[in-house]
Amino acid sequence: MNTNNYYFFFLFLSCLSAFGQHDISIDAYLDAESHSLEIKQSIRYKNTTGQTLDTLYFLDWANSFSSKTTPLGLRFNEDYRRDFHYANDSERGATHIGSFTNEAGENLKYTRPLGMPDILRVVLREPLLSGDSQILNLKYTVQIPSSKFTKYGYTPDDEFNLEYWYIAPAVHTDRWHIYSNKDLQDIFLPPSEYTIDLDLPTEYAVTSILKQRTLEKNAKRRKLHLSGRNEKEVKLYLQKIDDFYTIEVDSVQLISNVRVGQLPEAAMQAKIAAILRFLESNLGTYPLRTLLISTIESNKNPLYGLNQLPNFLRPFPNDFQYEIQMLKSITYAYLENSVSLNPRTEKWVVDGILVYLMMDYMDAHYPDMKLAGNLAHYFGLRWFHGADLYFNEQYYLGYKNMARNLIDQSLDTPRDSLLKFNYNIANPYKAGLGLKYLEDYLGDAAVQKSIEEFYDRYTLKPVTALDFERILKSNAKKNIDWFFEDYVGTNEKIDFKIEHVEKAEDSLRIILKNKRDNTMPVSIYGMRGDSIISKHWIDGFKATKTVSVANKGEDRLILDFEKKIPEIKRNNNYKNLNGILNKPIQFRFIKDIEDPSRNQVFFIPVLEFDNIYDGIILGGKFYNKTVLKRPFTYKITPTYGFKSKTLIGSLGFGGTYQFRESGLYSLSAGLGMSKSSYAEDLFYKSITPYLRLNFRNKDLRSNEYQYINLRSVNISRDKSPDVPLETPDYSIYNARYAYSNSNFENAFTFYVDSELAKKFSKVSATANYRKLFVNNRQIDLRWYAGTFLKNNTQADNRFFDFGLDRPTDYLFNYGYLGRSESKGLASQQYITAEGGFKSILNTRFANQWLTTINAEASIWNWIVAYGDAGYIKNSGSRPQFVWDSGIKLSLVADYFELYFPVASTNGFEMGQNNYGEKIRFKVTLSPKTLLGLFTRRWY
Repeated sequence: MNTNNYYFFFLFLSCLSAFGQHDISIDAYLDAESHSLEIKQSIRYKNTTGQTLDTLYFLDWANSFSSKTTPLGLRFNEDYRRDFHYANDSERGATHIGSFTNEAGENLKYTRPLGMPDILRVVLREPLLSGDSQILNLKYTVQIPSSKFTKYGYTPDDEFNLEYWYIAPAVHTDRWHIYSNKDLQDIFLPPSEYTIDLDLPTEYAVTSILKQRTLEKNAKRRKLHLSGRNEKEVKLYLQKIDDFYTIEVDSVQLISNVRVGQLPEAAMQAKIAAILRFLESNLGTYPLRTLLISTIESNKNPLYGLNQLPNFLRPFPNDFQYEIQMLKSITYAYLENSVSLNPRTEKWVVDGILVYLMMDYMDAHYPDMKLAGNLAHYFGLRWFHGADLYFNEQYYLGYKNMARNLIDQSLDTPRDSLLKFNYNIANPYKAGLGLKYLEDYLGDAAVQKSIEEFYDRYTLKPVTALDFERILKSNAKKNIDWFFEDYVGTNEKIDFKIEHVEKAEDSLRIILKNKRDNTMPVSIYGMRGDSIISKHWIDGFKATKTVSVANKGEDRLILDFEKKIPEIKRNNNYKNLNGILNKPIQFRFIKDIEDPSRNQVFFIPVLEFDNIYDGIILGGKFYNKTVLKRPFTYKITPTYGFKSKTLIGSLGFGGTYQFRESGLYSLSAGLGMSKSSYAEDLFYKSITPYLRLNFRNKDLRSNEYQYINLRSVNISRDKSPDVPLETPDYSIYNARYAYSNSNFENAFTFYVDSELAKKFSKVSATANYRKLFVNNRQIDLRWYAGTFLKNNTQADNRFFDFGLDRPTDYLFNYGYLGRSESKGLASQQYITAEGGFKSILNTRFANQWLTTINAEASIWNWIVAYGDAGYIKNSGSRPQFVWDSGIKLSLVADYFELYFPVASTNGFEMGQNNYGEKIRFKVTLSPKTLLGLFTRRWY
């Protein structure tokens, strides 16, 4: 036997022993009224590490719910999930340990590592030699959390869905794999043998992956015995009405309560049989007896898309909806229960195999299924490009959404460092697409063979992503280093272009350009009409490469015609060999998904209300922006104001150049033009070129963000016969630096503005800080300071002065409903800007300098107290101290709020006449702004 054979022999033996099973015995008593479990537990810990251990680690993830400041609590804050922060202590849950002893009954010292309150570090009294075992005994109480946080816990109906309800050994391979719960469904436990005696009220039915039998029973309580081998995690579902069903397929038993509509049992049986037999054939034999798929797990890991719409809107039949969701859930459980990869750091392997198998299943069973389902056949919808897309194309769109926004992350990024959209959608999709890309490049069954070999070799054994890489490379007949170095190890995008083609009688000389810094391969297709005449794979290169291929009478060349490569842009993949335009122009009604084979122009009717002067606005918008972000966009919006009886509208275009993922990551430049009313029968026109530099943190989960914006605002206003304008037309050069770092608990923004015009120049600074305390109280502080460096605008009726409570908005930045109103409801609109006061005082403007502080403090729920104070300075007068105070009703924070003045420099305002005219309101009507209220949790 040679050296390599010895190496693999001992490696094989170590794999067999590394996950020698621990024995876990649990005696648990459920107190349903107090939502707690009294637990006596014994763990026979077997040392299979190959080294002596004097310290052991255990996962106590039930304790991750114990406070707002645990890693789980902080994660909820990052994701803007308020329910945990506002919950009572009794709703959060915790672990209370009574004792931790060895077999002799001697107390063991245990601690929780700093910053890891859900991890236990236990110091042994005697070292544990390799191959030996020690018995450890625990007594503890688990306070079960409310199910409103993660769907696991006690429910409003006093049922119990139990996850992370017991203390379990951490995995040790070459090191300890310990990390805190962050609600990512990524607990890492070794396969163990479980014996559980559960004492609970008789009204509860128990569902789990374990075998069970009744030990004792009386009128009020019963004791169940549950047992199983090679199980990594045990979840329990305790229901008053058992809604689980069981389906047997060959040697596998599926237990589930997932249902879609009134699908009959025979149909569900047929779908489950098809899925399990597909996995048996394409992955391998399931090593355990039972698969448990609950609606909770299914909903936590859904197949995102139109299939998630309510039943009456869903464009897929019930049997397909059930099948595709169960395909994902079963395949995920199949892999998770069998393959012992670290899910926090190497999840991409399981995700990639999962999506790869799902794509194969769809190709085999539903090759013609469209992404839009039945909607693809409806009149009025079927001419959209989105209706042409096949079901499997959703994976490319999901990944490209993040790549186009430059917020995609490498596949080997730890799961807790991923953006929510990335760990739910973009990264799993990219992983699966990558395996399909690799499969097409290799041109044989190497990827499928490698997946089967990987599963067969490492079922229920310790394994790493490196093992998967070794198997793939051993089966590949080409060099695939690029796949792991570029595709997996970076977030470098893929973007190829046909730069130039020279035709000869018998050959085509093609110059290809790789627009990105990678060495990934690309395929070239020769087309005649819709038929593929030739296909060539070009190995990876940087910059440009010239290749020559036989001329077979092609009329077009297309890169990646069959869409196997997840390129960030496909619209530069086309070269027409016989015509002028590489792609025809296509007009479409309403925004569509990008069709890379067409130059698309979209039209959408416009009906909106911007201000009280133009009234209802009707018109149309012509634009090229698709569902996903594009590097260059334009928008032409001619409209008609029914009240002003005038043609108005806007025009804008701009481009964005993206750099790397951090530091200066993008640069935007463009031009905007508009015409609208600024008063009754008076209009303004604006022309604004701009340049913006965007900066962000290397950690994409960080909300830290900076930008520098440079623009020239050029305004032309109609003259009013009633109010003569000294400066109806003006140009202002504006530069702004902005910094923000905000999350649910703390938010800070700061920006500095400078303005330069013919008659004045000024600088100003604004800082905002919001703090949410652990007692659920919140304070908001805002500071503003502005000063003129030069001011020769005295004849302009204070139009360019600093505003204390309602700036004149000469830059036309704000969405005033009636910007020129001095009385009436529209004049009471409040926008947080400049002085930020809510009360209307005698002195409202400053032509020298202004500085104010605005403060708010929560009283109860959406009722807030506010107070403003500051100094206002006008030429020829001393600085004047001003203040106001009142109550704010924050019905939808920052989007719809009401301000009720109480007292100010004017005196006690609530007792004054015309109090209704003093009430201010904030309202946001912009759909884009409102959308941000929902998308902040995902990005």
